[in-house]
This record gives sequence, structure tokens and C-alpha cells, in this order.
Amino acid sequence: MRLVINEPVERMDRPYARRWWALLVLCLSLLIIVMANTALTVAAPDMTRDLKLSSADLQWVIDGYTVPYAALMLLLGAIGDKYSRRGALALGLLVFGGGAVFGYLADSAATVIAARAVMGTGAALIMPATLSLLAATFPRAERAKAITLWTATAGLAIAAGPLVAGALLKNHGWSSTFLINVPIAALALIASFVLVPPSRAAHHERIDYVGGLLSVVWIGSLVYMIIEGPHFGWHAKAVTAAVVAAVALAAFVVWELRHPRPVLDVRRFGNRRFAGSNLAVALFFLAVFGAFYFLTQHLQFVLGYDALATGVRMLPLAGAVFVGSALTGYLTPRVGMKITVTAGMVGGTTALALLTRVDSGSTYGDFVLPLVILGLAIGLALSPCTDAIMGAFPESELGVGGAVNDTSLELGGSLGIALLGSVLSSSYSSHLTDAAKGSGLPAGALDTARDSVGSGYGVSQAVAAKAQQLAEQAAHTANARQAAQLKEQAGQLAHGARQMADGVGASFADAVSHTSLVGAVILGIGTVLVGVLLPRGGRPADDVEEPGEDRALADAASR
Repeated sequence: MRLVINEPVERMDRPYARRWWALLVLCLSLLIIVMANTALTVAAPDMTRDLKLSSADLQWVIDGYTVPYAALMLLLGAIGDKYSRRGALALGLLVFGGGAVFGYLADSAATVIAARAVMGTGAALIMPATLSLLAATFPRAERAKAITLWTATAGLAIAAGPLVAGALLKNHGWSSTFLINVPIAALALIASFVLVPPSRAAHHERIDYVGGLLSVVWIGSLVYMIIEGPHFGWHAKAVTAAVVAAVALAAFVVWELRHPRPVLDVRRFGNRRFAGSNLAVALFFLAVFGAFYFLTQHLQFVLGYDALATGVRMLPLAGAVFVGSALTGYLTPRVGMKITVTAGMVGGTTALALLTRVDSGSTYGDFVLPLVILGLAIGLALSPCTDAIMGAFPESELGVGGAVNDTSLELGGSLGIALLGSVLSSSYSSHLTDAAKGSGLPAGALDTARDSVGSGYGVSQAVAAKAQQLAEQAAHTANARQAAQLKEQAGQLAHGARQMADGVGASFADAVSHTSLVGAVILGIGTVLVGVLLPRGGRPADDVEEPGEDRALADAASR
């Protein structure tokens, strides 16, 4: 047996024998690119302190990964279809690993952002390649089961990122969260040549590079606008990005409708199952990434858990995703995807609705049930949607199909963090202004505290330290009158610090409750829309293009 497998999967006269091992490699590749985003949420405080990041710097450290990741997937998916899907996976792992090394060595905000952008480019190659190779390697009868495991891996990565980062931060610096990706990427790279058969479209015409570049422009501009506007205000940059996104999207649609071989046939969105599945994926990740954004902050800052403890407390979400995935594998073939997807979205809405009960007295126990329900909902709904999206594409366009699914996911996640993050920030600031009345704190300190929950606790600690300093100074002052004045000032500051700390925790808890309500309303409305769009009955891919003709042509070409 050769160490490196070179026989294309399209030329095999029977299903690839080691396809489940190949799936393990694809899931491992998926795991690290999703964890690269979620792990940063718990490493951010250390990174902010060491590199002296502003709030804008930190935002772009996080989102520097997202913009190239979302913008490039469609074009790179099409290139992978034409030339080599395994080659795209391998190149992506190489670029991603290189970016991780760059991030480990980075010593400034600019270099960390650049490293994250390189990693995002690698992820844009990896993500669609994993789905296209899965769809090419597995026969139709097993594809839904394989996709279920793929989506379960994505759910696991969401919770595993903070856990792994927390364990590393116990004894290492934030840069270790970059370096840990390197050996995993190297292992996946080697295993991809040993276990994953090469694959490419059997008859792929010339790539529509104009359509591909237009997709890069409109998706990239849209994501930039989503990030820039809510966080930094609707100034010239955000407005310009919105205009560019709108113009480029219109040009993309017109071009694709008129092109004989479009990079993406936009007419597919006229198919109710396809459109409903993409909408469900986008809305789910809007809710999941938005909730993840404020839940990790609440656990760390308000409840006082360290990075590792925060990661451990997100594990109920990961376990529930696997249970939900097992349920959908059993239920979807029997009751149809309309019911399982709608039920999953109802579950996600319920989870967010339960989080509206959070207040200043809430403990971790109040979060367990919403986390479990949200995990079950993810597992229940996402794999049928992904199966339907992939089933809408012939074998020659599996990379594009994977890119469409993953772009919906990434756009939803970006919108969730931006939209719900903006609601969270404004709600927290408003509540803290009310809570801090009468505290006697300087206006500048209050402005700093309103910036974020971390800044709020930082101000409280700084004021408490100043109070302690004045109290010690009073104890060593011989003049009784002066000592009394210092003690009075110290008492006022100590009272203000306690009031600030209590106000920060209560304000953030109220903001979590308010933001959860907004998220529940959005997902609830989306649930109705998806329920209307999805047709009744049938398997996820029953009314979409069957890829059998392309596979037959591939077999004929190989002979």
C-alpha cells in the first residue's frame, strides 16, 4: 500500500475504503479554523494588556480573521473544484500554519492583525475544501451521516476553543494560543496526503474570475461594514463600505445571471429548500456567535471565572451539539428536514429567551439549561441544512457549494457579533450611567468604565487601590485633622469603588438580558420565515440537482 494516495476518488469503482478516516482528517482541519476564532475570546484580556491594545485594535485582531475568510471562500472554492480540492486543503493548512507562527512571533497590534488575516486566508481555502472533499468521497447514502459529524465538529470547536486556550493560559502567554495550531495543522497536512483521496471536477469549464472577484468585493465590503459601523460609528469608512457592497452585489448578480458559466448560479436561491437552508444557517450562527460573545464575558468578568474555568463551563454546549446531531440523524430521514430544522430554530429561540432572565444575582447554574438547549438546537438543525445546500450543487461545483454554506455561516456569525455586540454595548453603557449616579467618580473615569465590562471593573479596582493608598497615608499622618480628611476621602472612594463594581456587574447582567431578548426576537422571526420557505417532507436534497450525471461523466472520463 502506497503511503500517499494518488488515485482520484472520481476514478474509484466503489466507495473509498478509508473514507471515515478521511473524514477524521477533514474534521480535524475544520476544528482548528473554528477554534482559532473562539479561542481568542478568552485570550483577549492578556493580549490587550501585553500589547496595550485599544478597543479598536482588539476588534480588528478578532475580525482581521473574518474579512478574508468570508470574502475569499467562493472564489477559492471554485479554484479548488477546477484544479484540486485536496490541493486547496493542503495549501490552506500550510498558509494557516504559517499565519499561526507569524502570530506567535507578533509583538504589536499591526503584526497580530496581519497574522490573523493570513490565518483567515488559509481558513478560506480549508473550509470549502473540507465540505467538497466530504461530498466527493462519501456516497449519497452516507453523505448525510458524514455531514452530521462535520457539523457536530463545528459545534464542538465553538466550545473547545476557550477550553484549550484557558488550559494554555494557565502556564503560558497569549501567543501560545497561536502556536498550538501549528502541530495540529502539520498533522492534518500530512494526514491529508495519506488518507484523503485527491478530487477535482471532471469537466470544469474556465473559471468565472470576474464573478469571483466581484464576490470578493461585495462580501468583503459587507463584512467590513458590519464590523465597522456598529462598533465605531457610521462614519465615512462604514458608509463607503456599504455603498461598495451594494454596488458590487448588484453587479455580481447581473453578471452571474448573464454569464454562461457563472461562479455561482444565483437562480439557485429561487429554490425554497436552498434559500431556506442558507437563511437558517446564517440566522443560527448570528444567534450562536452573538450569544457566545456575551456569555464568555459574563462568565469571566461578572462571575469571576478564569480562562480555563470559562472553557470548562461552555462544555455543556459541545456535549448537547453531539446529542442533537445524533437526534437529527435519526429524525430527519423519518420526518423530513422542515420539521427538524424548524424545531432546532425554535429551540435556539427558546435558549435565548431563557437568557432574558439573567440578572445581577444569576449564577452559572442559570446558564446551563440555555447552553444545553442551544447545543441541541445547533445539532438538530444545521446538518440537514448543510446537506441540502451541498445537494443543490453538481459534483463539478462541490467546492462552490461548500463555500456558499460557509459564507452563510460566516456572514451570520459576523452579523451576530456586530449587531448583538452593539446592542450589548449600548445597553451596558446606559445601565451603568444610571447605576453610577451619586458615586462621586470623576466623569473621565465613568466614561472609561462605560467602554466595556472589563474597563468598568478596571476603573473600580483602580479607585479601590487609590482608596487603600489614602487610608494608609492617613494612618501615617501625625496631623489629626489632615488624617481625618484623608480617611474621609478614602471612605468616599472605597464606597464609590464598591458602588462601581456592583453597578458594572448589574449593568452587564441587564445588558445580557436585553441583548438576549433582541436575539430571541430576530431568531423567532427568522424561524417563521424558514418554516415558510422550506417545503414539506422529503430528504434534504430531494428537490435539488442530483449529482449522479456528473459522477457518471467523471467515470466515463476516467475510462
